Amino acid sequence: MARRTKSVGIAGRFGPRYGSTLRKRWRDVMQRRYADHVCPFCGVKGHVKRLSVGLWTCTKCGSIWAGGAYVPRTGLNKNFPRIVVREG
Repeated sequence: MARRTKSVGIAGRFGPRYGSTLRKRWRDVMQRRYADHVCPFCGVKGHVKRLSVGLWTCTKCGSIWAGGAYVPRTGLNKNFPRIVVREG
């Protein structure tokens, strides 16, 4: 059986609704959000999870930091990191 969402990926759940351009934009943002990210403190990949919009945590070392809405480290955040809570 053929895959029905080969070209649209995660946005295939919307079917033909909302237009192709908006679905592609949404797909790109969500792929960055759910990708494996590297923890800036312990350097381990795959343990970074989003707590809420802008708050990220590492399940391995327990640090919590402020980042972007969909990525843990934005361009500005790479130059000026801010630690919200650092445990461990």
